[in-house]
Amino acid sequence: MSAVGFIYPQLCFSNNAIISTFPGTASMLSGVAAAAKAKGYKDYHVLGIAGDGGTADIGLQALSGAIDRRDKIIYICYDNEAYMNTGIQKSSLTPFGAKTTTTPPGKNIRGTLTVKKNMFEIIAAHNIDYAATASIGYVQDLINKIQKASLVDGPSYIHVFAPCPTGWGIKTDETFEIAKEVVDSGLWYLAEYENGEFTLNRNPREFTPVENYLKKQSRFRHLLEEDIIEITEARDRKWERMRRQWNKN
Repeated sequence: MSAVGFIYPQLCFSNNAIISTFPGTASMLSGVAAAAKAKGYKDYHVLGIAGDGGTADIGLQALSGAIDRRDKIIYICYDNEAYMNTGIQKSSLTPFGAKTTTTPPGKNIRGTLTVKKNMFEIIAAHNIDYAATASIGYVQDLINKIQKASLVDGPSYIHVFAPCPTGWGIKTDETFEIAKEVVDSGLWYLAEYENGEFTLNRNPREFTPVENYLKKQSRFRHLLEEDIIEITEARDRKWERMRRQWNKN
């Protein structure tokens, strides 16, 4: 919660909270969980929220260790696809083609050249008790997954897609629409991992056009038709693999 200023109990939190170091959310959670166990607490949840950079980049080592130790924590990645709080720099969860302050589009290089790191499957590879993806565009799905994570007697991870109006070049009142459209266009997916198995929670027969989603955001408006085709083809390959390997619902 390093980007949030608060004084308990005057603001939005109903319980006390701690501001962690940028890369240390998971290690801080481990410490709190160890203290709760040492004090004999039974009914508790230690929950942390970190951004995409603090999760997939500089915080990945701490998160991997916490999962490996099977600490009883709920870790939520708040993914707005760049280091938004420090000036909109690229993270490893920034998608291909996106404009950031460190990946500006030009004549020869049109934004980010790398693809979005697959954090959900990286976390699942730890054989974690529970992991899920979600989007603020599908609120009930997100609520259901948080409730499920609260029943886990070990580590759980929820990767939440959450647009940033400033960094993405959209209006504030378009945030929910964009967060829903990314799922409907197939550029983000709703899934779970538990008991060693992956499940797609939403498996649309048809996707809405990728171009419609991209062109609503100024961070993608420089893309050429060939870039959009490349993004669409990458989406189709990913979904073909997920449907073949995970489920066919």
